[in-house]
Amino acid sequence: MFTGIVQAVGSIEAVAPLEKGVRLTIDAGALDLADVALGDSICVQGCCLTVVAHAGRKLGFDVSRETLGCSAGLDRPDRVNLEKSLALGDKLGGHLVTGHVDGVGEVLAFEDAGESRRLRVSVPRELARYVARKGSICVDGVSLTVNRVAGDAFEVNLIPHTLAVTTLKRLAPGVRVNLEIDLLARYVERMLGEG
Repeated sequence: MFTGIVQAVGSIEAVAPLEKGVRLTIDAGALDLADVALGDSICVQGCCLTVVAHAGRKLGFDVSRETLGCSAGLDRPDRVNLEKSLALGDKLGGHLVTGHVDGVGEVLAFEDAGESRRLRVSVPRELARYVARKGSICVDGVSLTVNRVAGDAFEVNLIPHTLAVTTLKRLAPGVRVNLEIDLLARYVERMLGEG
């Protein structure tokens, strides 16, 4: 379990093919690795991945074809948001995030809004019903508050701090992003017998 509060920006340095996926080698950047061990979960650009190699500042992750098929940005060298999993008693600064990408959205607009930036993202039609005004959504591993919903798209506001400490500053129209809907929406649907 994660919070969507990015702890560091790292870099995918290598993508090596495996029989049924790829092995990522990631430079962990400023992520505190003192307590990271093989088998630990780390959220990488919104995807919960298991540490399979650890040498110095480098972490290795095996990514299955399934994960590659339902996410964006894990198939090539690039900057990535990183967050270690929660420990019991940790502060929950964002919202509960599983690291299970529900779908891939596309940036429709990324524009100035005073000191901040307004981000508008399309949502796959089957996920749009789970996005609510003033609810939470996770974009590329970042916990955000939804300001507006219109059809199959939503808007969020990105403050300067969020832009400075995540990969979201590089977004532009047409860029694909990993989306995870609010965990509570899934359970409400199930309890109402609709899922």
